[in-house]
Parts: sequence; C-alpha cells; structure tokens
Amino acid sequence: MKKRERIKRKDNIIFFPGLDKRLTDKGLESLEKKKFSEAIPLLEEARELDPDNENILIGLVLAYFEAGAFEKAKVLANEMLLKGIGEYFQMVDLYLTVLIQLHQYQEIVTTIEALLDEKEIPPEKHDHFLTLLQFSRRMAESHEPQEEADWEESQTSEVSELNLLSNDHINEKLLLIANLTDKNIRPYLDEITDYLKFKDGHPFLKTMLLNLLKEQEIAQELIVEKFAIVEKIVPAQLPEVREQLKMLEVKGLLAEQLENKNPGLFQNAVNMVERTFFISYPIELEPKSAESWAAAFDMLGREYMGMDPEISKIAEKYGAEIPDLEKARERIEAIEKISYPNI
Repeated sequence: MKKRERIKRKDNIIFFPGLDKRLTDKGLESLEKKKFSEAIPLLEEARELDPDNENILIGLVLAYFEAGAFEKAKVLANEMLLKGIGEYFQMVDLYLTVLIQLHQYQEIVTTIEALLDEKEIPPEKHDHFLTLLQFSRRMAESHEPQEEADWEESQTSEVSELNLLSNDHINEKLLLIANLTDKNIRPYLDEITDYLKFKDGHPFLKTMLLNLLKEQEIAQELIVEKFAIVEKIVPAQLPEVREQLKMLEVKGLLAEQLENKNPGLFQNAVNMVERTFFISYPIELEPKSAESWAAAFDMLGREYMGMDPEISKIAEKYGAEIPDLEKARERIEAIEKISYPNI
C-alpha cells in the first residue's frame, strides 16, 4: 500500500501533496529551456515548500545567475555552503563564479586563502584555485571601475571569439580566461594555440590557459613560447604547477637552511619561488642547478627585507656557483616585474 504524503502547511495555507515536485520539475524544465524569468518564481515557490532540497537550490542559483541576478545567486550559494547543501567544491566553484561576475575579487581572495589554510582543496583542483587566487589578488589591487563597466557590457552576449591576439586590454583577457573555467574550451582551441606561441603573449596568461588545457585533458601537441624559449608540450601530460620537480627541490633546499632559523625570510622566499615557477611554467629556465636557484631566492629575499647579504657566503651555504647564482637572480628579478600583468 502506497504511503500517503504528508500534507504541507505554511501560514495556514494547505499545499497539495507532490506540489513541490511539480513546481521543481517545471522550474528545472524552464531553466533547461533558458526561460529564466519563468524558472525563478517556480523554483522560489518550490523552495518555500522544501527549503533544503539540493536540486531546487542549485537550480535557483543557476537561474538567478543566468538572469543576471548575481547578488541573489551569491546570497543563496553562500547559504548552501554554510548549510553544507550540495557537493562542497562544486558549490565553491559556483560561488566563486558568481563573485567573478560581481567583480568582488577581495572576497574571492579571502575564500580561497581560507581553503588553503584549512588544506581542504583536493589535489586536482589546487592549481585552478591557485591561478584564480593570484588573478584575484591583482584585480583586487588594480581593478578600474570604467573597465569593469566596459567588461559587463561586452558580456551581454555569448562570446564566440576570445580575440586574445587582437585585444590589447589585458584586463579583458584576464576576465575572459577566468570565465572559461566552467566552459568547454575546445571551440577556442585554435585561438589559444596561437596565443601560446605568440612571442609577445603574457606568460601569466599563458600559464592560466595551460592550466585550463590540462584540466580539460587536451592531448594534442602544442607549441609554447616563454622568455624566447620554444617548447612542444602536450597539456594533458604536463605536471601540476605545484608539482614541478625543480620547484619542489628548491623549496626543500630553502626549508633546510631557513625554515627554523628565519621563518619570515623562508616564507617570503617560498612565495617568490611559487610566483617564479608559476610564470615560467612549463619551461625549465637556466641555470639547471636547483642549488643556484635556492641561493638566489635566499639572497633576493634578504635584500627585499633590507639586509645586505654577501653573495659568496650565500653561494657557499647552498653549494652554488656564483655565475649561476647571478644568472638565476637576474631571471627572478625580471620575472618579479611581470609576476602579474600591469592592469
């Protein structure tokens, strides 16, 4: 015998059994047909009857988002995160996507930094969040309101071309790439391929694009040019940015020398290491010696903190050759100047 559905009441109004499911089905059907103005009231009513239903809430966030009601989408997505409704990192991605549309970059920074501090990010998503964090930090510092308005206007229709080569506005390129995170990038593959081998393309943007190509398992051979070095790569076969062998080796050498003796210098040096290897990824720069790179990061870290280190002592401590140390130092200083695009 079929169990009778409990009659639902709200403010002394009786709702027929199954009404919430019918509203949900109609709302999601309207959402699928891109009839967002129809979907929203249906899903809002369904939510009244079943306030913690994951399908209703996700559908409503998406409907708000697609209708341009980004503040409502943000509030609801945040509420779902706090209540633990939905797959956590899918909801985090959705929440951050809404924040990008609202240009609330400082909130993106705060959210991702909290995730990193809690060591909650899955390994396969680490590079994605690191890329978005670095991008958002720069945007939080330098974003200009007029360019923001121009960007919103440009997003009123579906992007059919990225125009990475012809578009001179670095701000727009950053936002275009950031907004490809949840899209199929294969329609843009020819443009991305051209940009990766474009000698004047910004290395930061190229790393962002390579991360997207790797995440979407693009397995064709491509050409990347960075710092006048040209290499053939297969994105799907690239290491994660944070798992580059030389970078890990350099960090290990710095930890041996600095982590316990000077934690502040160690952290500054490690931040510099991550910026340098992010920008240069996947190119392995000269010199080959990890010891020379570690010594150079140590020396520059001291100089940035107002110290006056002796190059011979630093080289001896790491077992580095002074000419290689100097070469690494010059490369780091050059990369530091372009760690983030000038917006």
